[in-house]
Amino acid sequence: MADTTITKVDSQYSPQGKDGEKYLASGVHVAMRLWENEQPGEAKEPVARPYETVGYVLSGRAELHSEGQVVVLEPGNSWVVPKGATHTYKILEAFSAVEATTPPAQAHGREDK
Repeated sequence: MADTTITKVDSQYSPQGKDGEKYLASGVHVAMRLWENEQPGEAKEPVARPYETVGYVLSGRAELHSEGQVVVLEPGNSWVVPKGATHTYKILEAFSAVEATTPPAQAHGREDK
């Protein structure tokens, strides 16, 4: 018999990460998180993470700075940050986006590395 386990996550009750992200559904190999209404400001210090990130912009605008490239992200845009790539975001207008990470960012403290 196939596995019939389904996980449902209501973002209204999702745990929040130290940077303001909400943790959504998480599986063994991939996890989702939501950034809601991030406000404009200076870019944070660049980081390199031990996971790949793909994202989709719901609203607002931001710059993604990675490995010497700058990409403006707007509603309807999606992006990829490869595992280990040094990157940062600069929010230009109140910004909301959904990201998926593989392996899951929040597992085993990966987001802190």
